[in-house]
Amino acid sequence: METKQTVVIVDLSGRCNQLIARSVRNLNVYCQLVGDNAKIEDIKKVNPIGIILTGESDGEKTIEAEVKTIGVPVLDIRDIDVESKQGVKTLKSFLYKTCKAKGDWTMKAFTEAMVAELKEKIGDKKVLCALSGGVDSAVCAALIHKANKDCLTCVFVDHGLMRKGEPEQVVDVFRNKLGMNLIHIDASERFLTKLEGVNDPERKRKIIGEEFIRVFEEEAKKIGAVDFLVQGTIYPDIIESGIGSKGLVKSHHNVGGLPDVIDFKEILEPVKDLFKDEVRKVGIEIGLPLEQVNRQPFPGPGLGVRCIGAITRERLAILKDADFIMREEIANAGWDTKIWQYFAVVTDMKSVGVRNEVRSYEYTVALRAIHSIDAMSAQFVHLPFEILETISRRITTEVVGVNRVVYDITSKPPATIEWE
Repeated sequence: METKQTVVIVDLSGRCNQLIARSVRNLNVYCQLVGDNAKIEDIKKVNPIGIILTGESDGEKTIEAEVKTIGVPVLDIRDIDVESKQGVKTLKSFLYKTCKAKGDWTMKAFTEAMVAELKEKIGDKKVLCALSGGVDSAVCAALIHKANKDCLTCVFVDHGLMRKGEPEQVVDVFRNKLGMNLIHIDASERFLTKLEGVNDPERKRKIIGEEFIRVFEEEAKKIGAVDFLVQGTIYPDIIESGIGSKGLVKSHHNVGGLPDVIDFKEILEPVKDLFKDEVRKVGIEIGLPLEQVNRQPFPGPGLGVRCIGAITRERLAILKDADFIMREEIANAGWDTKIWQYFAVVTDMKSVGVRNEVRSYEYTVALRAIHSIDAMSAQFVHLPFEILETISRRITTEVVGVNRVVYDITSKPPATIEWE
């Protein structure tokens, strides 16, 4: 990709780094995050137009003093609230008045440049994309399809743990509307059989992850030698893997197990420099349907971690129906664009109730809605009681096997976003 103006953010503590980086990006200036263990030579190679210092230095790092010798403007933002009006003003002044930024970081420019880069790199070689249906892999597939549609094969594995109507939506969007070469594998029975009687959340995750790879391996062998494998890595994945001496938040991996199975030359990561909101903007630029672009974050194990305890087909059906009702009513109320993530959970707890004027003993469904920027922390959403009442009434009336609905009002921390 062509050279672009870059601001380097030196993170001295690991706090608020993504917030500051996203603030710079929102002002149409490209930035890169480096840690307190970065080498001054590597920073110079980027040829930055400016440097921003963030975090609480422990006084032992030399990088803080060294960056001031590079000869470009330096802004110490450690005592500035970048979300305040004054903070935004200070940041904008530094970027445009002091650093003379051109403001050339736009998703339109990125999309055009990335398509051109992919077109040159791929040529007529085979590209394989493991399409999950999520926005990251969807945008990657769309970029490569735009660059050279004849070389791309997408493999979508339905493990039976997606939300109601989603497998059909993925197939309709990518095969029918976008005209992509899509292989759809319905492996739901295979996954559910493997998960029978498994209660432990970590064990469930491992089974789901391993079985997904096994199915993907089988399909990849049928396709034949693949030159490139597409991965939907985004910038927070890299940041959370650890950019400084404070260590990682969570491990970032390529595609576990695949390099030993598929004969490919390289992994393509078209959106690895983007934050989630930027990925969505690229999706719009490239022509993906809005329902696909605005798809909520969804865990890899899918509904497997929202069906508490051992997964049964009965409770999975309950979960899919309850979750569908929640999503439908939140959309009807106009709250679907106001909430970062919302979903239902079917617990393994039954309680006494009354149905058709007789005693019932049925499951409890929990509802969860949260606000978040990067999923590192989250706050529960204060949904209006009228919406919650409608959702509760519909679930207990329409979903057989549920007689009680509760709302999770716990933030992260101490809770996690998912229940398992």
